Amino acid sequence: MFLSHKASRPMLRTLHRISRSGRRWQSTETHPAGGHLPSVATSSFLKPTRDLALRTSGLRYVDQTDADPAQEMVGRETRKMNMYQAVRDALSIALSKDDTAVVFGEDVAFGGVFRCTMGLAEEFGRERIFNTPLTEQGIAGFGIGLASMGHTAIAEIQFADYIFPAFDQIVNEAAKFRFRSSGNFDVGKLTIRCPSMAVGHGGHYHSQSPEGFFMGAAGLKIVIPRSPIQAKGLLLSAIRDPNPVIFMEPKVLYRSSVEQVPMDDYEIPLGKAETLTRGKDLTIVSWGTPVYHCETALKMLSHPPAPLASNVPVSLRSAKVELIDLRTIMPWDVEAVAESVNRTGRLVVVHEAGRTGGAGAEIGAEIQKRCFLKLNAPVRLVTGWDTPVPMQYEKFYMPDPIRILDAIMETLTY
Repeated sequence: MFLSHKASRPMLRTLHRISRSGRRWQSTETHPAGGHLPSVATSSFLKPTRDLALRTSGLRYVDQTDADPAQEMVGRETRKMNMYQAVRDALSIALSKDDTAVVFGEDVAFGGVFRCTMGLAEEFGRERIFNTPLTEQGIAGFGIGLASMGHTAIAEIQFADYIFPAFDQIVNEAAKFRFRSSGNFDVGKLTIRCPSMAVGHGGHYHSQSPEGFFMGAAGLKIVIPRSPIQAKGLLLSAIRDPNPVIFMEPKVLYRSSVEQVPMDDYEIPLGKAETLTRGKDLTIVSWGTPVYHCETALKMLSHPPAPLASNVPVSLRSAKVELIDLRTIMPWDVEAVAESVNRTGRLVVVHEAGRTGGAGAEIGAEIQKRCFLKLNAPVRLVTGWDTPVPMQYEKFYMPDPIRILDAIMETLTY
């Protein structure tokens, strides 16, 4: 129901008083028994120390020679970085080690709108770091031609929302290049970077998650990192992978995710999921920003805040939930997810993109086929709604911790 302009004024004043009194009360609030709910900045999935960073699961140094992982840590250093700095570090390493590598896109020469290419033009020259016209199909087409001639082409689409004009070039040319030449030619040295996912106020042109549109394009790989360490290692792997890769970077994490990042050249393998928390009662699969919402939902489940406590049954608070970061969306790690669901008997998939035609539908269908006799509940999807991303109500479009918690409880009690 819509309120009249006159009726809304007293209500707004009342809400303002409640908000102010709430802030005063919160300033003297004691710490809750289970601790405060985690945010991206305080996530346990980030590596705040050198030791934790160097022990990152799956991390492989390019110059690694010692079979003993403990020995490989000796003499290696880390530096505090956010995600855009880690992306910039990966690009710098790729450019310094590969003379054929070039970075191009809209505004990349001065650093890019998210600062991921800051200083690269000054460091490597403007013939290797250069701006392009405002033409996404031209950027993709130029990258395909460059890669087909043996160069390492690192293209940037300024926002993932604007990748659609390049759809034909990516799906009909880049993805099929090796196939239509019977393996004689390829554009495996093409990587397309693009900021993706919601930022809180981007609306229908700056908050989309288009990874699902490319899942049916055989020949492409799709990667979405969750943190600075992951972004650097996965990006270097993507650049060096013998297949064209679309590398989608959750833009709200560019500055909000911060951790110690190894300074050396390292890679994290594509196509391999990472299990972040172990469990036996339910599996959650997610990627990018929603991974942190899942973490918050798990905290709400085990230690519900007072306003939610009456809605979270005590019998569910001890449930052990396994959380998997898929990382590579195509080809996704079917074996890791199936093994987990065969143990837990339940699956919840969380992603920001809309439900219909989303990656979650493909994952759910495949797991239902492989794990049917072990499932104790239907596969549950928690996604964006099947509408354009609304600017004013973007928060309600996202799969937030409350919606994820609700799906967890419904699945556990099915």
